[in-house]
This record gives sequence, C-alpha cells and structure tokens, in this order.
Amino acid sequence: MTNKFIEISEVGPRDGLQNIKQIMPLEVKKAWVSAEASAGVPEIEVGSFVPPNILPQLADTAELVAHARNIPGLCVAALVPNLIGAENAIRSGVHKITIPLSASETHSLKNVNRTHAQMIDEIKNIVALIKTIPEVDRPKFEGGISTAFGCTLEGKIKTTKILELAIALMDAGCDEVGLSDTTGYATPSHVVKLVKAVKAEVGDNNLTSLHIHNTRGLGLANVVAALDHGITTFDASLGGIGGCPFAPGASGNIVTEDLAFMLDSMGYDTGIDLKTLMKVRKIISNALPDEPLYGFTPDAGLPKGYPNAYRD
Repeated sequence: MTNKFIEISEVGPRDGLQNIKQIMPLEVKKAWVSAEASAGVPEIEVGSFVPPNILPQLADTAELVAHARNIPGLCVAALVPNLIGAENAIRSGVHKITIPLSASETHSLKNVNRTHAQMIDEIKNIVALIKTIPEVDRPKFEGGISTAFGCTLEGKIKTTKILELAIALMDAGCDEVGLSDTTGYATPSHVVKLVKAVKAEVGDNNLTSLHIHNTRGLGLANVVAALDHGITTFDASLGGIGGCPFAPGASGNIVTEDLAFMLDSMGYDTGIDLKTLMKVRKIISNALPDEPLYGFTPDAGLPKGYPNAYRD
C-alpha cells in the first residue's frame, strides 16, 4: 500500500457552474469553497476571468478569489482565455492560472475565438506580464491542452499535433502543460499512450495533471491508467457537475467524491476527509435543486468500518 500524495483539484466552481444557466449566489460559492477547503481539498479552481456577457455565471470570480485567498493553505486557481483575463486574474491574487489551448482549432475558434498561432502569441504576452512580477509573487502558469483526446467538432486529434502544441507551450514560457479530455473521448490505453508521448517531449516533471470528463463512464479508469505513468494531479467536480458550452455533448467532470474514495481505498494520500467532503454536496443541492448531481459513493455511502475496512 502506498502513501504517495495525489492532488485533487476541485474545478466545480468554474467548470461545473459555467455549463449551468442558473447563477449561483456569491455567498453560496464562498460557502462551497470554504467547506471544501475545510475538508482538505488542496486546490480549487474558483472561476474564470471571461467577459460577464459570455459567462455571467462566473462574473464574480474576482470576489470569490478574494475570499478564497483568506483560506490558509488553499491554492486558488482560475482559468483565463487571454491576456486581459490574465491581467485580471493576477490583479485578483490567484496562485495558479490555466489557459486553454485547444488541440482542435475548430474548438479553439469557438471557445476563445483564436487560432493556434494567435493563442501562442497571447501566451507569450502573458508570460512577459508574469515576468514583471517579483518571482516570489508569481502565479504558476499552466498551458492546458483542451480536446487532447478528441473533439466533438473535429473528431480524432493526431498525437503529432498534441506534441507540437505541448512543445510550443513550454517554449512560450509556461511552467507546465496539462492534458484535458474536454469531450470525454479518452480511454485508458489512449491516456497511457498520450501521457508517455508528451512526457517524452516536454520532460517528466512538466506534465503532471489531467482534466478528465466522465462522458462515457471511463473517468476513473482513466485516472487509474494515469497513476502508473507519473500523473499526480487530477481535476474533478463535486457531484460531477460541469461540461463545456462550446463542445456539444460534453458532460460533467469525474466526481470529486468518487475520485477521493477510490484514491483513498488504493492507499494514496489526498489529504481529504471524505466524510466531511460528502457533506459539502448539500450546499450545491440546496442552491441548485433542479440540477442532477452524480456520484456512486455519495449515493451508496461509505462502507461499514471505513476507512480500514476498505483498504487493501
């Protein structure tokens, strides 16, 4: 049994809420973030710095960052689509910024209205901005390759294209790259193949995270496959809410509660108190009563005698 630490990054306040028409009140979001942090979740992507007219659900991201920054030990993350978003994110005080570079140029044009070349130029400008900040205060900057495993608009994406973009992101100055299964096309064998290929190009330590959706029910299987190949951070969403409004058919993320239970039962250390985490779900269900919440662990409950009764 291993005690290796695996980080669960909660993306529900961003990826989850961006695909729900109802706007969750700021005070409820604050309660959600605080409750998950209290359960031991080490990193939370609290929102995205996009124009309010595009995603009004996330218009209060700066206010949520200000709240989250007061929580000791929590890494506060945010998504940005461009330089303006990065400027706003940095001004708010986030610890980590992720920019999505879609492997599918069709998706990129729909998602951020930019070609690959335009996005790389934008990323270089963000890196230049970050370098003006004292090194001790700089946020981590991740280049996330969206639709890395396939796209509902273009279909299969060639591995050579993923490698080209990963190299371009690192050359542009990103601290690391991440792979995102935006549309839920990934399979365990595909995860292993792509993770190994990208690590071979950018270095083992420059690809440590995956963003996985559960569209076809393979989310946790993909996590298990990635665990054996150096991936140590996984994005997940409480209750499995989420999806991409610009990727037709993309359903929610893997369920935070199920992921935490699986990793814990395998002997990995997540730092999360699962019993406390399960109670956080009530905050979402009360605020969004018409939204379905997913997860086998919350529905079935923890095994009798947990945690000792369910560990090998």
